[in-house]
Amino acid sequence: MIRSLSFVLLVSLVFQSLRLEAQTLDLPPLTDLPRIDRESPRPAASILRNSAFILKMKSHQVSGKSYVILTDHDSPEFLSAIDKLSAYRNGKILRLDDLGSVTNVGGRTSLQERLLELDPKYVAIAPKIDSYRENVLLGLWEVFSSLDQDPLIDVYPGILLAPNAESFQRLIDRSINYQTISQKSLRPMAISQVPSVVETRSLQKAGILREMFAGYGISTPTIAVYTPAAKNAAKLEGKDLWNIHLTSKGDYLETLSTKPDRALKSAQLVVMHGHGIPGMSCSIDINGIPNQSANRIVLTGSCFSAVPVKSDLPRLSSAPGGYKVDARPAFAMEYLDRGAVIFFGHMRLSSGFPHLFPVLENWMQGESVGVAYQELLNAIIDMRGFRAGEFVIPTPVTQRGIRQNTMLYVIFGDPAIKPLEKMEK
Repeated sequence: MIRSLSFVLLVSLVFQSLRLEAQTLDLPPLTDLPRIDRESPRPAASILRNSAFILKMKSHQVSGKSYVILTDHDSPEFLSAIDKLSAYRNGKILRLDDLGSVTNVGGRTSLQERLLELDPKYVAIAPKIDSYRENVLLGLWEVFSSLDQDPLIDVYPGILLAPNAESFQRLIDRSINYQTISQKSLRPMAISQVPSVVETRSLQKAGILREMFAGYGISTPTIAVYTPAAKNAAKLEGKDLWNIHLTSKGDYLETLSTKPDRALKSAQLVVMHGHGIPGMSCSIDINGIPNQSANRIVLTGSCFSAVPVKSDLPRLSSAPGGYKVDARPAFAMEYLDRGAVIFFGHMRLSSGFPHLFPVLENWMQGESVGVAYQELLNAIIDMRGFRAGEFVIPTPVTQRGIRQNTMLYVIFGDPAIKPLEKMEK
């Protein structure tokens, strides 16, 4: 029986695979990928090594009715935008002096009592940039899971964050004006990183996405970025494919040639798989994020894509893939600043496709940002057995491997937005 599928185990299996002979690119049908929960049999090592499984989402009915904006902003520039969103959603604003108070028991108890009075269904979390930290997020998950007797999240959450007031105001305006994307008009794009001849699982996921969207009559232009070690790695076949080969492992894409650049700028949905560090996701540098593009929904399975400015956890000097971790802006923040409305990522070490895909799938079923976020968190809570008192990481933190890492997924966006219309074949 599965008791946990830790990121550490997955990484260990991946690195063991690097000693094997080069693999051919296997593209299993989406229906062949096992759906995993706490009661599932342990998947084969090859499935774990290639992240060729999907976390089974766990729904949990929310009894609340109201839309609540939870914030510790106190400047007029931010509060005016929050007021605008609250008026649009007919919502309620719950202000704290410091969201960091949820890292202690008293702060969590106080917030729990105030939330219960407001009867929340959706909770839009709008933290100050310095309040966006790992333990604050974990503290909020504990509060949101304590509004009834079971250990699951009892609201539909989403996070609204931007690097400055002007960017935040633009994000709120885009959120208010957002139009759910119809199946007929959907333009997706896949971006994958190929680190070596044996590590092609991210390319596999691009192929799976292409075949899945093709089943809906939708083409998926794809960029595959090959590091020098992947010179002779497998390649996808078909139309609208661009294979880009880097000359140095430390090179990241900041510009594209005309055709892939045009395809990326016109994509409304961008799905990325591969390694990442602050400032880079799947070999795309933050400077390569397109300006004035149609990119409104971005999902990336890379590590550190939503890294906080201020962290509660020990600094990691290196990331999976052998990349050096430098202090650079988060990929998510740059993308939101340049026009995205919804962004899926991770504060630290992401498990990639198995947790990314069910979120995308929920949106394709017509669910909201908040529903997908809640069901992902509940699936992880159930899988890992988190209970009250176990969410927040005791400080000071000295260990590198942190059990709560798996709860540090981030979905930036108004939780009530439905990104996509329900798709039909």
